Amino acid sequence: MDKPNPKSSSFEAYARRRFRMAGSALLEGGHPWFAATDKVAEEAAGKPGGYVSFAHYDYLGLLKDPRVTAAAKQSIDDYGSGAGASRLVGGERSAHRKFEEDMADFLGVGGTLAMISGYLTNMSIISHILGPRDLVITDDLAHNSIVMGAKAGKFAYKKFRHNDLDHLEHLLETERSNYARVLIAVEGLYSMDGDLADLPRLVDIKERHDAWLLLDEAHSYGVLGETGAGLCERCGIDPERVELQIGTLSKSFVSSGGFIAASREVIEWLRFTLPCFVYSVGLSPATLATAQAALDILRAEPERVRQLRHNSQLFLSKARAAGLNTHTAQGEAVIPVLFQTQAQTLAVSQILLEQGIFAPPIIHVGVPKDLPRIRFFISAGHQEADIDRVVTALAEAAEMTADLAGKAVGT
Repeated sequence: MDKPNPKSSSFEAYARRRFRMAGSALLEGGHPWFAATDKVAEEAAGKPGGYVSFAHYDYLGLLKDPRVTAAAKQSIDDYGSGAGASRLVGGERSAHRKFEEDMADFLGVGGTLAMISGYLTNMSIISHILGPRDLVITDDLAHNSIVMGAKAGKFAYKKFRHNDLDHLEHLLETERSNYARVLIAVEGLYSMDGDLADLPRLVDIKERHDAWLLLDEAHSYGVLGETGAGLCERCGIDPERVELQIGTLSKSFVSSGGFIAASREVIEWLRFTLPCFVYSVGLSPATLATAQAALDILRAEPERVRQLRHNSQLFLSKARAAGLNTHTAQGEAVIPVLFQTQAQTLAVSQILLEQGIFAPPIIHVGVPKDLPRIRFFISAGHQEADIDRVVTALAEAAEMTADLAGKAVGT
């Protein structure tokens, strides 16, 4: 029997092979990802219009608000730099519970539970509430954290075509009786396409089929509704009719971490049992103070939500008027501009960067290979001049790179 080749069976060889399969060829000759944005901003300072980012989730324009940054600095002076332990075993700051109660009041739910990672919140909660006799059904374009959570347990997993609720209903009609419990998991505002879930119909479907609904509002809070309370507010749906709402602190609340919004009884159960919470450290004082300050400002200044919506609709209308492909975007903070090939997408992104406009490309594996795009996050802090500038630059770059529309990367 031949001995295994130590080079081919090494971990490094395995990693190289997997990386090659994932598309490492796209990185040859340089790439736009992991840019040091502080240096990008410095280099763009002398360009016409200076530096502007459309790559960050600063929906409400609070990332550098002096009230937010001052709160973070003060919290470090008052409480130190870290939480020190899991809240269950090491105790918590009073600020932890105050933030959760304030967020619950803002959203109109019984309670919220804040955790160290938005991604792990979805992964942890799905496998925690479902067992071998259960089924989870997700939208085909649901975020990777939902998909990984749906694959992490011993329960069954199915998908329905994106926003095709006829397909969802068909699955429930044919499959519901085979399972004890069924969870439907969707996003409120889809992070790659900028379109919305049909929440009124989703609630009707899940109630008629005795299912539960998980609504990921990561990109919805601070964005949708008159006050930014999310898709439930926008659609006039009582949030108590949605079993689980998932939020993040990294977008409108310019911090980091995630949270679950649910009934008070559910939150108290999760507080003592949810692995992502029980076995993880609590939010650090600075993280918590940042999110609290952003929430307080949002509640006091709902006009930020209106400005964000105005800017988003303006970007969408100007992009479409310029002949750009904005796919299914609805003009709510997330607006993709699609191109025909990955090569053209990379080239357009580089042209924008050379003009001081930071908007990295999204290509496979983030989206299907045939739908490459540059995704634009709109902020209440953007000026109309910023929007005019980027749309003009996009249209010109698309025309300049037209010869790449039929060309694959590396050819």
